[in-house]
Amino acid sequence: MNFAESVSYLYSLGNEVLAMKLGLETVQALASALRHPQQKFPAVHIAGTNGKGSTAAMTEAVLRSAGLRVGLFTSPNLISITERYRVGGSEIAEDDFARLATVVRQAGEQLVADGMLEAPPTFFEQVTMIAYLHFAESKVDLAVLEVGMGGRLDATNICQPLVTAITAIGFDHQQYLGNTLAEIAGEKAGIIKPKVPVVVAPQLAEAMQVIAARAAELDAPLFSVADESFTVTPNGSGRYRLRYRDYDVLLSLRGRHQAENAMTAILIAEQLRQLGWKIEKQEIEEGLSSAVWPGRLQLIESANLPAPILVDGAHNPAGAETLRSFLAENYAGVPITLIFGAMADKAAVEMAEILFPITQHFILTKADNPRAALPQSIAEQTKKLWPDAVCTHGLAEALVEAERITPANGLIVICGSLYLAGELLHHLTTNVD
Repeated sequence: MNFAESVSYLYSLGNEVLAMKLGLETVQALASALRHPQQKFPAVHIAGTNGKGSTAAMTEAVLRSAGLRVGLFTSPNLISITERYRVGGSEIAEDDFARLATVVRQAGEQLVADGMLEAPPTFFEQVTMIAYLHFAESKVDLAVLEVGMGGRLDATNICQPLVTAITAIGFDHQQYLGNTLAEIAGEKAGIIKPKVPVVVAPQLAEAMQVIAARAAELDAPLFSVADESFTVTPNGSGRYRLRYRDYDVLLSLRGRHQAENAMTAILIAEQLRQLGWKIEKQEIEEGLSSAVWPGRLQLIESANLPAPILVDGAHNPAGAETLRSFLAENYAGVPITLIFGAMADKAAVEMAEILFPITQHFILTKADNPRAALPQSIAEQTKKLWPDAVCTHGLAEALVEAERITPANGLIVICGSLYLAGELLHHLTTNVD
């Protein structure tokens, strides 16, 4: 398969979430058929509901600053599937992706032909195996792996971690992970391994109890950000300065909440240092001040835009609360036009209601994704709070409307889904110089 054929094949396997099959049997069979590439490098394994991608990006930047050859696997991608795979900060080449996708496809089809599997591996199982093969071939010193969903039964959970980490846990994907915080935390805590250090971001008590119990059961040393004392101060443009012990760093990623993710990355790096990896304080600060994570409180300004655009992948109520707090602290008094679109299996109405109070104009749209909620459905459910919401057929139409009604001193905010964030970035890359 060439690159286009490989991408087409993978997406033909079904939507990444709707076609997801939680469980390790298939990915273990696939790994065995491909001679266990995940065993050829150690990993940092990161789970959580919110912040796991940002924490993974920060951790990877820290390790690269320390001179290590690092692989990074994240999901979902915003524009191209190649974004999911980075070695040394660079995306996988399309030719390499196509070659490895072909190898994984053939291995899966052979397992089916041999009666070892009833059906080919899912989209996420195959893209995860591509990551393992790519990192093994690239001879990375270490890989940073972001869990796709949950943790215990996620395809990434056959890796060989030196450190695991769990970022903030909230309600998301309840139909797969459970309806209580304790149940969801139990799935996330499934990445904890015997005697392997686990770093934990601040959690609600119900979640922390589950994580702590699992760590104790497996004799895994637990290091909690909540036990550390640090200060966070605004530094303008939505960025914040973190001070912790003798660390003093201006974080590159916007938002006060990124301080907790940065602290998680610091504790991960310190645990690796305890294990013998050479990672200096200055290199940790350099990584945290240079990390890049598109689509998360990303501010886009251009002379060709009538107003700045802030795009954020907030896709659950906790993410919406974080976005609202960021806007309240950094854009108080600024007229905000909100373009909102969410997936149908998300708490779209709850998210919209959280964001209403800081919005002057409210535009509903639909991401180009089969899981996307219909704007009219959200409008109907929220009409008592916001009877004048504008429904549009897609992002391009929503942007035209936002540009028409937003004053030059205003701000256009686009949120509700990472898929919508990716669509926006692709649109701007294509249409704005």
